[in-house]
Amino acid sequence: MSQRRMQGQPMIILGEDSQRMKDKDAQSHNISAARAVAESVRTTLGPKGMDKMLVSSMGDVTVTNDGVTILQEMDIDNPTAEMIVEVAETQEDEAGDGTTTAVAIAGELLKNAEDLLEQDIHPTAIIKGFHMASQKAREEIDDIAVDVDTDDEEILKKVAGTSMTGKGAELNKELLAQLIVDAVQAVTVEADDGTNVVDLDYLKIETQTGRSVGESELLEGAVIDKDPTHPDMPSEAEDANVLLLTEPIEVEETDVDAELQLDSPDQLQSFLDSEEERLREKVQQIKDTGADVVFCQKGIDDLAQHFLAKEGILAVRRVKKSDIKFLKEVTGANVVSDLDEAEAADLGGANVSRDPEDEMFYVEGTGDEPHGVTLLLRGSTNHVVDELERGVGDALDVVSQTVADGRVLAGGGAVEVELARRVRDYADSVSGREQMAVEAFADALELVPRILAENSGLDAIDTLVDLRAAHAEGDVQAGLDVYTGDVVNTFDAGVVEPAHAKEQALSSATEAANLVLKIDDIIAAGDLSTEGEEEEGGAPGGMGGMGGMGGMGGGMGGMM
Repeated sequence: MSQRRMQGQPMIILGEDSQRMKDKDAQSHNISAARAVAESVRTTLGPKGMDKMLVSSMGDVTVTNDGVTILQEMDIDNPTAEMIVEVAETQEDEAGDGTTTAVAIAGELLKNAEDLLEQDIHPTAIIKGFHMASQKAREEIDDIAVDVDTDDEEILKKVAGTSMTGKGAELNKELLAQLIVDAVQAVTVEADDGTNVVDLDYLKIETQTGRSVGESELLEGAVIDKDPTHPDMPSEAEDANVLLLTEPIEVEETDVDAELQLDSPDQLQSFLDSEEERLREKVQQIKDTGADVVFCQKGIDDLAQHFLAKEGILAVRRVKKSDIKFLKEVTGANVVSDLDEAEAADLGGANVSRDPEDEMFYVEGTGDEPHGVTLLLRGSTNHVVDELERGVGDALDVVSQTVADGRVLAGGGAVEVELARRVRDYADSVSGREQMAVEAFADALELVPRILAENSGLDAIDTLVDLRAAHAEGDVQAGLDVYTGDVVNTFDAGVVEPAHAKEQALSSATEAANLVLKIDDIIAAGDLSTEGEEEEGGAPGGMGGMGGMGGMGGGMGGMM
């Protein structure tokens, strides 16, 4: 509650339950919350990063070291902490990978900013310095980056392999990297202006348990994990006409309940015959279009299944909406929502086959320009394939970015150390207190090689000294080999990252840090929490809730 004196009397302007935190208290609280989020994912960075086990309130278990997945699954109940989570989500949406790097750098920027605040440097000077340093760093990335031919499979495989290293996909990295590159190239088209456009909408990922990761494969067309609706139906169809249907092949039910009074068994039989006739008509409509295969999003009546089987038509029911949409691209068919309007022009072409062992249909388009490929990922358990899917998804995104952007960087902390060196040189030309903020930005960049060393059991200080020495001698691509502890040319060693992801990470981290630093007053109508009143009994469960200001004491609710 806040008060203001007017003519000698206090005037209450905030409600009884409101809370307020000002100036250094507010800044300290916000920085602590943001740093807690960043530190929660730091140990996952790099090839030797550790995994986190996340248990939801429903008992669902997720084991991963994917930064954005960890932060999204955590039960965070702090407005500042959620702003840092948005950094990871933005990085995931824009670049596909580098979420842990972006969040860690944001946390380190705020840590260094806190030191500057204690030296009575105003937040606006820090914000300006960070902004100037971020712009300079992104310019230097463009200078450091290596232009590559987007048809160079070896470079693309290195980019994919670097992204997957340290994740569940690492053991079969070579195979998966090749599959990822093949998949991206299959859905890449050249735009009118000569640039490459990767449309991942034409790429679908399917998972299957009970097999080894090494049996994963890239398939032309779609994979439908369904059974034929009737045992007498054919299981394969060469050069088939495919109908995609969103309407159920069933007798329409009335909108209102109705009762029928029957005087004789003949009347009952007549009623049943009329229903059977309506189903015959629907099947006849399908046959008249010339369809050999029907993929139906809704249900198919048992009697209709029998009639379709008699006509030799393969029908699959309860196909997911996303699969229907993908089949449209693969087969070139139109999606039919009203069977009465269906005609031969709506049909698509495909070869449909069934794998009895996997119990899946493979649908390969036969049109002039069939679109769509499916990456079938296999693993021993659900946890394995889930983490594999996350790792492969990130790798697909970064390879796509590389194909579209055409620039790559040396990994293993090489680019961060080089940027830090150049930003420090740039700081000498900056006047005023902003110079200290620029230098603090450079220090924050070196967090990445320090974490890589720590997570690998190496001495972070010695590693950083060796890296700085190598870069001072002009080795721009000198990075850390986490397996040997040596400083090597990581680009030649195959540790390659897309330039766009690094630029996006720096941009997102800087903007998030500046947003937090600009806040000097927190006014909350009630508990400083993002949860509703139903959570009033305390910080929510799961991961300690990150909630609660600890009675305005800035406690992180047991997060760390």
